[in-house]
Amino acid sequence: MRKYFRGGIAAVTGALIATSIVLAPTASAAAEQDPDTQALAGALATQEVTWEECTFPGVAEETVKRFKTVKGLACATIQVPRDWHNPADGNTIGIRVSKTETAYKGTSRQGIALVNPGGPGGSGLPWGAAMALRAPVLAGQYDFIGFDPRGVGLSSPLTCSYTVPNSTDINVLNKAKVDGCLENPLTKFITTEQTAYDMDFIRVVLGEKKMSYIGYSYGTWLGTWYAATFPSKAHRFLLDSAVDASQTTLENTWDLQPRTRDRQFQEALLPYMARNDAEYAQGTDPMEIRRNWEKAGGTREFLGQLFVAWFVIPAMYDTSQYPTAAAAVSAVIGTPAATGTDAEKVEQLVSKMLATKGLTDENKAFIAKAKANALAAIAKKERVAVKSTTAAAEVETWDATFEAIRCQDGQWNQNLHYWNYWLADLTVNAPFIAPFMSTPLCAYWPTKNAMPKPDKKTFPRLLVAQSELDAATAYEGGLATAKALPNAKLISVDNEGSHGLFPYNTDCVDDPIVFFFQTGATPRKQFTGCQALPLPGEDKTFEVGGKLTNGKVKIKMITPAVKEANKIVKDLLSGSSTASADESGMPANL
Repeated sequence: MRKYFRGGIAAVTGALIATSIVLAPTASAAAEQDPDTQALAGALATQEVTWEECTFPGVAEETVKRFKTVKGLACATIQVPRDWHNPADGNTIGIRVSKTETAYKGTSRQGIALVNPGGPGGSGLPWGAAMALRAPVLAGQYDFIGFDPRGVGLSSPLTCSYTVPNSTDINVLNKAKVDGCLENPLTKFITTEQTAYDMDFIRVVLGEKKMSYIGYSYGTWLGTWYAATFPSKAHRFLLDSAVDASQTTLENTWDLQPRTRDRQFQEALLPYMARNDAEYAQGTDPMEIRRNWEKAGGTREFLGQLFVAWFVIPAMYDTSQYPTAAAAVSAVIGTPAATGTDAEKVEQLVSKMLATKGLTDENKAFIAKAKANALAAIAKKERVAVKSTTAAAEVETWDATFEAIRCQDGQWNQNLHYWNYWLADLTVNAPFIAPFMSTPLCAYWPTKNAMPKPDKKTFPRLLVAQSELDAATAYEGGLATAKALPNAKLISVDNEGSHGLFPYNTDCVDDPIVFFFQTGATPRKQFTGCQALPLPGEDKTFEVGGKLTNGKVKIKMITPAVKEANKIVKDLLSGSSTASADESGMPANL
C-alpha cells in the first residue's frame, strides 16, 4: 500500500447520493440455508473467552504503541472445531482474535468488520487496530476485528516435515515435500473453507447477527468464500486488490503473477526512472535503461536477483518506495564497478543507493531492511554451497500454511509437462521474473475442494477495488471477479501499481467505499474509473500502460513495450544461467 496510514476521508456529497448510488437489498430469506456454526460448534459456542492485552510479534514497537491507543483493543484465543464438517470428533484448534470498541453506541453502529491482509498466511491480528487508525470515519460505526487465520501466527500453526530424498530431481524433492506435509493430520484442515467457518464463529462468539469485511489480496478470495457460504450473514464487503474469484481455484491468479511483475517493471518503474534522470542518471529512454539492465546481467545473475527480490518487488506492492526500487536498478546497472565478495558488492551498491537524491526517511529505513535480507540470502546461499549433494535421510521442517491453503482450495494442473511448458513460456514472455520461477508445489498436491459457486439470488452486494498495474493480483483477475460475482461493482484506479488501495486518500476511490459501508449503497454503474495519485517526487500523474474507458482499464498483459523489452532479453539470453530461488536464499514466491 502506498502509505500505511492515510489522512481523513472526504464526506460524500448530496449530489453523489442523488445520482450515483443504488440501495442494497434487504436480508434474504436464505438465512435458513446458511450453515449454523453456533449449532455445529456445540459446547464451544458457550466457551468462556478471556480478553487480555495484545501482543503483535514482528510489528515495530512504535506501531504497536499506536495500535494500543485504539479504544477497547484486546486479544483472546477462541477455540474452534478442527474440522467444521465433523466438529463432533472433539479436536479443536485455537484462533487468535483482536477486537476494538471504537463504534459509537446507538442506531448508527453497523456492527463488526473483520479484516484480512492476504497471503495466504498473512497475520491479520494487528489489522483490527490498523483499520481503526486507517479509516477513522468507519471506526465510528464499526468495531474492527483482526485475527490470525488457522495455521498462522498466534493461532494453531502448521509446520510440515519430510525426509529429504537422495535425489537431485526437483520433481522427486517436491513430491516428497508434499507427501510429508499430507502426513500431518492438521494439514487437510488448513483451507479457506475452514477459515470461513472460523470467521462466522467469531461473529457468533462476539454476539453479532452479521459481519462486514475488508480483505486485501488473498483476503478477497477468503471474503468471496465466506459470502458464498454465509450470504445472509454478510453485511458490507470490500474486496481490495482481488484475486481471480471467477475461477474455482487460485491457479489462474498465480499464473498471471509473473507476467504482471514484468509488466509493472517495464510500463511503470522504468518510465519513472526515465522521467527522473536527474536522480538516477540512467537516461531518459525506458527501453535503453532496460537494455543496460540486461547487459549488466539483470535477473539472470545472482546480484540482480538479490536486488530485485528485496528492493524492487516490494516497491511494486507500495509505490511510495519507487525511489528505492529505481535506485536499486541504477545500482545493479553499475555492478561491474563493484568488487569483492557478494556481501561486499551489496555493501557497495547500497552505499550508492543511499547517495541518491530525494530519499525519505521511510525510503532509507526500507533500504536498511532490504539490505539485511539480501545479506541473509547470501549467507544462506553459502551454506547451501557447502553441501555437495543433498543428504539422504535428512529431515527438514517448513512453514506450510501458504502452500496448504493455495493448493488445497482447488485442484491445480498436475501434468508436469504443462508446467515445463509454462516455465519455458515465461523465459520468453516474462523474462524479468522467470529466473525466480519453478514448478509450484500445487502441481503435486491432490485436493477435492473447490470455491463454492455464488448464488445469484442470495449473494450480497460488494465492492471490488483494483489498480491497473498491480503486480501481485492482476487487474485482469479483479475485472473477472467483478464480472463474475453477482451484484459486484468495480472501482478501477488507472496508472496505479500499488497492491492494496483503501484508504487511498482520493474522493473518487474512498467516497463510494465509505458510503457503501455507511449505508449499503453501491455506485449505480458497475464500473467506476479513478485516476492514480502522482508517484514520489512528481506533481502529476503520467499515463502508462492501458487506457481507462467507461470505468474499465483496457490493457494487454504483454504490451508493446513489454514485447520490445522481451526481444532485448531474448537477444542476450543465450548462455546465461541463474541460481534457483530456493537455493539462493531468495523467497520462493515473490
